[in-house]
Amino acid sequence: MFNKLTKRGFCTPFFGVHLECHFDFVMRVQVGFEMIDVFAESVGIPMNRVHCKAVFGEGFVGDIPVFLAKPQTYMNLSGESAGPLAAYYKLPLNRVLVFHDDMNLPCGVLRLQHNGGHDYHKGLKSVIYHFRGNREFARLRIGIGRPPGQMDSKAFLLQKFNNTAQERIDTALQEGVGALKLLLSHGLSESARHFNHKQKYKHIRLQTMPV
Repeated sequence: MFNKLTKRGFCTPFFGVHLECHFDFVMRVQVGFEMIDVFAESVGIPMNRVHCKAVFGEGFVGDIPVFLAKPQTYMNLSGESAGPLAAYYKLPLNRVLVFHDDMNLPCGVLRLQHNGGHDYHKGLKSVIYHFRGNREFARLRIGIGRPPGQMDSKAFLLQKFNNTAQERIDTALQEGVGALKLLLSHGLSESARHFNHKQKYKHIRLQTMPV
């Protein structure tokens, strides 16, 4: 299938991976899981294989070959899946996009980012480690907001969304699909500039609104 992808697309495939835990119900820590499922469904990529400790799908968006992966490891070991997958397909890291939850953004706000550190996100830390310390890969940060009051952050991450928060996330997932399609057709720099500009105003509007 990889040979078919590269022959048809004439370019290196784009690889999207999420960094969440696997549970039987949706929690804040699983928004990356939701994002990759919604995107895969929207572009008709079946997630029907298991490869390198991940549920895996491959296909095309237009003429762009795309790989999608949902590591089935613990979140803080996500790199054990993402690293071998990127190495197996010999993917340069500028073709890798990681989806992850972010407590530094209000619930429902997204950001496309070129690169960066792990900011204490254990999944990102694991991915960077298994990319041999290289941080030059893109991220789609999905805002889930901060825990209220003195609530422990781990407990907050493992909570289900309330109705208001889930509505914001559902809207954000559709916006994310649009951002990913834009990225594939126009590249990261142009799509990030356009998408993040719109999300900036959403950030301002939502940052003081309770969920």
